Amino acid sequence: MSAQPDSEANVHLFDARGIARRFRHSAIFGALGALRNGETMRFVNDHDPIPLLAQIDQRFGGHVSVTYRQRDAGGVVIDLGISGLPEE
Repeated sequence: MSAQPDSEANVHLFDARGIARRFRHSAIFGALGALRNGETMRFVNDHDPIPLLAQIDQRFGGHVSVTYRQRDAGGVVIDLGISGLPEE
């Protein structure tokens, strides 16, 4: 078993390619809603989800940062970081 480096400890992989298209947005919003401040969802997809990113911005406001790690014809990898949410 290998441990994640400290910088990756709060990064959670979400590979949307294996989820039926009609369920993807609901699953993504559920996963983002489960994250705490300082955590990141590493989102993997077969295309650039520009409309989805607009929906995330509308739903979460400025609490989700978007950082592209890969953006090419083979797909995208985006880190969606959570910060500034009210503590429960």
